[in-house]
Amino acid sequence: MATSDLTELYARSDALELAMLVRQRQVTPVELLDTAIAIVEALNPRLNAMVIETFDLARKAALNPPVGTFGGVPFFLKNIGSMWRGTSLTNGLSYMRDFVCDHDSDMVSRIKAAGFLLLGRTNAPEGGWSIGTEPRLYGPTLNPWNPEITSGGSSGGAGAAVAARMVPLAEASDGGGSIRVPASCCGLVGLKPSRGRITYGPETVDLWHGSIATLCVTRTVRDTAAYLDSVAGSVPGDPYIAPMPISPWLSQLAIPPKGLRIGYALKQPWGEPYAPEVMDSLQATLRLCANLGHHVEQHELSVSLEAAWLHYNVINAVETAADFDRLAGVSGRPVEQQELAPFNWSLLEYGRSLSAIDYAHGIAAVRKASQEIAKDLAAYDVFITPTLTQTPRPVGYWSMEDGDLKRYLHRWSDAGYLFGFNMSGLPAMSVPVAETHSGIPVGVQLVGRYGDEATLLRLAHTMEQELHWDKRRPPISAP
Repeated sequence: MATSDLTELYARSDALELAMLVRQRQVTPVELLDTAIAIVEALNPRLNAMVIETFDLARKAALNPPVGTFGGVPFFLKNIGSMWRGTSLTNGLSYMRDFVCDHDSDMVSRIKAAGFLLLGRTNAPEGGWSIGTEPRLYGPTLNPWNPEITSGGSSGGAGAAVAARMVPLAEASDGGGSIRVPASCCGLVGLKPSRGRITYGPETVDLWHGSIATLCVTRTVRDTAAYLDSVAGSVPGDPYIAPMPISPWLSQLAIPPKGLRIGYALKQPWGEPYAPEVMDSLQATLRLCANLGHHVEQHELSVSLEAAWLHYNVINAVETAADFDRLAGVSGRPVEQQELAPFNWSLLEYGRSLSAIDYAHGIAAVRKASQEIAKDLAAYDVFITPTLTQTPRPVGYWSMEDGDLKRYLHRWSDAGYLFGFNMSGLPAMSVPVAETHSGIPVGVQLVGRYGDEATLLRLAHTMEQELHWDKRRPPISAP
């Protein structure tokens, strides 16, 4: 096959299609890898999506990839959290510049077993607590739809890479919207699964009381479903175990949902009202759901998300301080102020100032808000909100060089509907339902009952068949 033909085939195919071509021996894993590397080398200087390169390791793996669902498909890990033995992991921090993983996390073992070829790691903000991706260490990731606007965060490098067709899907993680925000900004599908769906093992038992989830960003719902089938599961001792579905999530996509009861929110949690184009996208989504035969009704959350957000950041600050204490044991010295962006230093200092009683009160308040959210939405099969209440912000808006903790956290009102489903453990996903007048993607968030990713995936799949978002391609993309 000619190089140009293979590049176009690679760019238009999702991961399952590429894996099928490998199984049918129409292409080889080496050919797919060479194509992916050529695209990365051409586009990454413009987007800064990949920051740690492991091409040589991928080339070795391509000679004999595991026979898994995604055998031979190129893939990126995120530069936060996931341990991959023998490779660098910095979490976007200059303080961790010399850190090398000494083992594989359970998640990475499952990713390898699925057959992926790991090309490297994608950019993420320093420490991850931002919905933009602009770390000092690597510089900002730019959005392939418009380089002047954010690609989102914290999985912004993954979002840009997948949208630009460097890889068909990439690892992403989410503690307050970090899968769903890049999915919305970059026109992708981003599912945050239920609490306990993905194990933190073996090195970690729990993260933020089960509020952080790892999965992926993709261009198609079926890739998300198949990826979830490949990596979901627990290990002995996990504190949360989500119920497994009666059949694989991928196979359930063949059954369109019928007569769902869908609630939706029209009021901004705090901050600015919905941007007009966000409201238009939400209304269009609700009309589509009604036309598909579902019952749609307005329902505003009774819990104060703004108050819950402040309590959630008590947990975040204390856990951040504890993380840096642990890192000091690994690096042999404590982090210094000049090694952190001003926001992260402020967050660290805030965490150190809080008492055990403050932390206990924060946990209690978050758990109570989580209970109220779950009770409030119990009557609905799906609850719909905007993913972001505003259109994507300019590059620099989410810069962590702002050391005013209160002011920076208030800016998260754009994502005010996201963190509540980290706290409550409910599954939530962003789907790219529309574009602005200037061609920038807009996502809506679908929220489901605990353990019921299947309904979200089935509804999203029917929406994808109507809207054909998988066919859209940004100006900066392969070939």
